[in-house]
Amino acid sequence: MRNIFKHGLAALAALGAAGAWAGYAFNFPEPVTPIARETLHMHNLVMVVILVLFFLVFGLLIYSFRTHRKDAGYKAAKFTGPTNRKQWLWVLSPFALLFFIDYVVFGIPALHAVIMYEDTKTDAELVVKVTGSQWMWEYEFPAEGVSFPSRLSTPRDQIDNGAAKGQHYLLEVDNPLVLPVGKKVRFITTSNDVIHSWWVPAFGVKRDAVPGFLREFWATVEKTGTYRGQCSELCGKEHGFMPVVVHVVSQEEFAAWLAQKKAALKPTAPVAAAEVPAAAAVVAKATQ
Repeated sequence: MRNIFKHGLAALAALGAAGAWAGYAFNFPEPVTPIARETLHMHNLVMVVILVLFFLVFGLLIYSFRTHRKDAGYKAAKFTGPTNRKQWLWVLSPFALLFFIDYVVFGIPALHAVIMYEDTKTDAELVVKVTGSQWMWEYEFPAEGVSFPSRLSTPRDQIDNGAAKGQHYLLEVDNPLVLPVGKKVRFITTSNDVIHSWWVPAFGVKRDAVPGFLREFWATVEKTGTYRGQCSELCGKEHGFMPVVVHVVSQEEFAAWLAQKKAALKPTAPVAAAEVPAAAAVVAKATQ
């Protein structure tokens, strides 16, 4: 018993340490897409409503416990079901309230969010095909004729505890996906082997990549920066080694990066001298 108590205290001390909670946050990541903002709004709405209901019901329970107790002289009712209008009102009012909350307060915003999430083709300015494989991602820009793999770049020494963990341990890749800011991007996902799932929390999107199927989603990223995610579907022994890194840049930087990728695929094609340093700067920023 004493050993269990000691182990319990040690576990509480570990959880209470600042380092143990460093990766946790009270709220969602900062939303940078319309879908992420809509998801956060829906979450906050649900939390407010359920907290109001919780305190309302809890207050009624406390009131009933204090008012209807036997030592206060309260006499228990003899009926087992509603027998008059007042009792029927008490029965039906909570049902009507929950029906309204479910289908109006929650239902209308949820329907709007789902319809918006599924509208992948309207005003799409760029198409990116995402293919999952064990254990890497492949990105393709079909219209631009550019494709490249993206693999985990965390050194093996860090994974094997032979070196200190880096800032972006298991969330860094050799070739990040680069997207232009403010452009609606249509993503098409599929897989070469098992089911994977492409997920970036700040985008508010997650879509399974299923072998033999093409599945779609979209994102309009409204803020430049580097955004990280992971495969969120168990896909084998190295499932935890499939990070997603997206570098969102200005349209000019994106054009320069795209030109560099095209030049790498076609070594004989000339590349403007001014474009190469700019593209290199984009890649350097993405790996920071």
